[in-house]
Amino acid sequence: MRRAACPGSFDPVTNGHLDIVRRAATLFDEVVVAVGVNKSKRRLFTPEERIEMLTEVCADLGNVRIAGFTGLLTDFCREQGVVAIVKGLRAVSDFDYELQMAQMNSSLADIETVFVPTSPEYSFLASSLVKEVATFGGDVSSLVPASVLERMTVRLRERAEEA
Repeated sequence: MRRAACPGSFDPVTNGHLDIVRRAATLFDEVVVAVGVNKSKRRLFTPEERIEMLTEVCADLGNVRIAGFTGLLTDFCREQGVVAIVKGLRAVSDFDYELQMAQMNSSLADIETVFVPTSPEYSFLASSLVKEVATFGGDVSSLVPASVLERMTVRLRERAEEA
């Protein structure tokens, strides 16, 4: 079985993330969406919430499963029997950083990195931009799945009320 990992923080998961996951699912027998858990970073959603959202929006993909991880991605990949890491590239600027990460990862484990260019309609999309636009009342309904938009709207409202 050829198993790949699509790692990220997915805070929140966007349609761009889903595009890469769906495309990876056509290339590999199984795709593990690896949700990075870093308790020291302040995220909009908890690791459990991000895993729930991804499980929901990937439910139609029979060869995709969701898992959280802490520590090194390469350790997680070894534990899961992953042979490749799939990374989406939005722009040339992404490539420099991702190439360094790929080379570091390959020095740590026998794992290849596969770069998938983002579909043009998602080339500008980043979770941080989605959160920022949504925080100021902008319409991000075409950028995230409907269920994610609903959760994000509630969470941003809660945070605004706390402030």
